[in-house]
Amino acid sequence: MNVKVTYVKGLQFVGDAESGHAMIMDGDKSVGGENTGPRPMELLLIAAGGCSGMDVISILNKKRQDVTGLEINVSGKKAEEYPKKFTEITVEFIVKGRKIEESAVKRAVELSMTKYCSVKATLEGTAKINYSFKILQE
Repeated sequence: MNVKVTYVKGLQFVGDAESGHAMIMDGDKSVGGENTGPRPMELLLIAAGGCSGMDVISILNKKRQDVTGLEINVSGKKAEEYPKKFTEITVEFIVKGRKIEESAVKRAVELSMTKYCSVKATLEGTAKINYSFKILQE
C-alpha cells in the first residue's frame, strides 16, 4: 500500500491514496493552518472507527441481523508531552436495527477488536484501547 502526501500551503497537505481518493489535511488557524480539513490525529481516530465499523457491519450481515444503522464514536486521550501520542482510545458502537441480538453484536465487536481490525492492531501497545456497544431497537 502506498500513499502520497503533498504540501499545498501553510499547514495544508493533500493525501492521495492508491485507491484514487484524496483528502485535505490542515491545522488550526491558531497554529498557522487555515482549518480546511481534519488534523492527522483526527484521521487516525476516524480510521479506527471506519476499520472496526466495516468489520462489525460485515459480521452482523453474515449473522442476518436487521441493522438499519451503525454509529461509531471514537475518542482519544493524548499525552501532555511531545510527541503527544494517544495514550487511551475509546470506541463505542451504537447499533440500530430490528430484533438485533445482543450476543451477535457482542461477538461482532469482539471479533473486530481482537482479531480483524488492522488499525486497532496497529495502535495496540501504543494506546490502551477500550470498547463498548449499545443497541437501539427500532
